[in-house]
Amino acid sequence: FHSNHPFCNHLSVLPCLKPPSPGINFFRDLPNKEEEFDAIDMPFTTPGAAGQEVPLSSTYHRINLANRDQYVNSALDYRLHEFDLQVQAVVEGLAKVIPVPLLSLFTGEELRTMVCGHPDIPLDMLKSVAVYKGVEFNSSLVQWFWEILETFSPSERSLFLRFVWGRTRLPRNIADFRGRDFVLQVLDKYQPPDHYMPESYTCFFLLKMPRYSSKEILTEKLRYAINFCKSIDTDDYARITRDEGLGGEGEDSDLELGSSQ
Repeated sequence: FHSNHPFCNHLSVLPCLKPPSPGINFFRDLPNKEEEFDAIDMPFTTPGAAGQEVPLSSTYHRINLANRDQYVNSALDYRLHEFDLQVQAVVEGLAKVIPVPLLSLFTGEELRTMVCGHPDIPLDMLKSVAVYKGVEFNSSLVQWFWEILETFSPSERSLFLRFVWGRTRLPRNIADFRGRDFVLQVLDKYQPPDHYMPESYTCFFLLKMPRYSSKEILTEKLRYAINFCKSIDTDDYARITRDEGLGGEGEDSDLELGSSQ
């Protein structure tokens, strides 16, 4: 662009953007040369989580070679303890539900799985609690169904679970299902079957399907249902952020589209 281009005129009224401050590692690894620090001329502060500059010393106002190590240690200490108050509130809340010392018995991964369930949705576990109505477990339709789920990405499996059960993860183990079966029911009332969508009843962990004529039709209908049925969660707990950026707010209620009820 030429400097007199209209676009440049618009740029001239934009506020100047402040470049990000060098990080802790930058100062830790900076060569031991006073002139390097003089050239940077940075305050003895570190950015807080809210973007504000936090003073780290009442003695030093600028970072230099002599106080570089103290700056690095002070900045790390601030970052590590910035949320102590919030963490303490979380601990106090947990203490009302479970004795906090017991948490040390588990790794972070184990505790997350116990609370949230399996993030990868193991299909073997889902198959083990599946029961079938109106169709034999070894029928082509059932085989297609499981083969399709095998091809689903982790996010698609979460969408499927949300569609049929209103949650995005399976329980930690079979005992945590507490007798709840996944019911796959095939009905012949849908005619012609390929013109209808699958239906789900999340309160009963129930999926109703027409007797589709092919695996391709089943794949198409199932993918459409899990992606475009309205969310059943009023607090967006089970809503999944997807790379495709599927839009829509969706009124949250028991559903009917392909339908989740």
